[in-house]
Amino acid sequence: MNHSAARSLMKSLIGGGNYGRHVTSGLRAVAPFDASAAAAGYQSQGLSMVLIRWGRMMSTAPESSSPTSVVVGKDEKRDGAVATEKGGGGGAVVVSSYWGVSRPKITREDGTEWPWNCFMPWETYQADVSIDLSKHHVPKTFADKVAYRTVKLLRMPTDLFFKRRYGCRAMMLETVAAVPGMVGGMLLHLRSLRKFQQSGGWIKALLEEAENERMHLMTMVELVQPKWYERFLVLTVQGVFFNAFFTLYLLSPKLAHRVVGYLEEEAIHSYTEYLKDIDDGKIENVRAPAIAIDYWRLPKDATLKDVITVIRADEAHHRDVNHFASDIHFQGKELRDAPAPVGYH
Repeated sequence: MNHSAARSLMKSLIGGGNYGRHVTSGLRAVAPFDASAAAAGYQSQGLSMVLIRWGRMMSTAPESSSPTSVVVGKDEKRDGAVATEKGGGGGAVVVSSYWGVSRPKITREDGTEWPWNCFMPWETYQADVSIDLSKHHVPKTFADKVAYRTVKLLRMPTDLFFKRRYGCRAMMLETVAAVPGMVGGMLLHLRSLRKFQQSGGWIKALLEEAENERMHLMTMVELVQPKWYERFLVLTVQGVFFNAFFTLYLLSPKLAHRVVGYLEEEAIHSYTEYLKDIDDGKIENVRAPAIAIDYWRLPKDATLKDVITVIRADEAHHRDVNHFASDIHFQGKELRDAPAPVGYH
């Protein structure tokens, strides 16, 4: 390749121009073949290909569509990849079939297609509504009294803001209630990595709690469409509560779990008042959202009252789990010393 062709090629590559034309002209300018050039043939070809590929990466010209990526519409499958997530928002998404990642076809017991990607059939359950809702941990130690009074103090602004709008109150409550399990599970996960020790199943138990609370929120959002100022309030409260609870769990896990136990007791009280207003006709007993029917395996004709009943039962289970976790710490033990209540919603 002569000097002028090489300079032309490099200018084109750097400037993002039509590198193909210059590469071709450069290759044509190579001296006639002789025996001495044969040994370097492969090296020259390799260098040319490197320059071509480098030029493509540097070029600002639009690339053609990748053969491994396709845009598909709702409910359309291509190369075994499902394009959209039902129940979690529609619209076309870019799906790459190169990796071969796809979800197998999942059906209900009656043979109909499973409509949710956010949870699977084996993650659903029937809530134990027979749990004792009246149990209360009487504050005994100084830490217990601090936790109890803190929760009572936090309830005051909630009562003033929402009053008896229990749908909006429940939505706000669940955005906060889903934080402790995630924070506790995350910190236990990191501790397990640092100390090279098992967690006794408590990582999974706490993350299950967080996911269960999140499903409460997804259900309440279907029932209550939050206004803009309520969404802003959620952002503010979650930001403050996450950082406060994160710090508290680092300093005293036993106090953190006790706070959550008392928060769940207040949640039981709030949902009980919610049910009372439904029974009194102050809140319409509307049809249960489809996501709730599938998640809690409710009857097809389930109503709002059925949904609130199973959510209240979940909160009672979370109350027991967190008071139990706090008792373990108060006994001077670690959570991994006691069996974790995995699957105890």
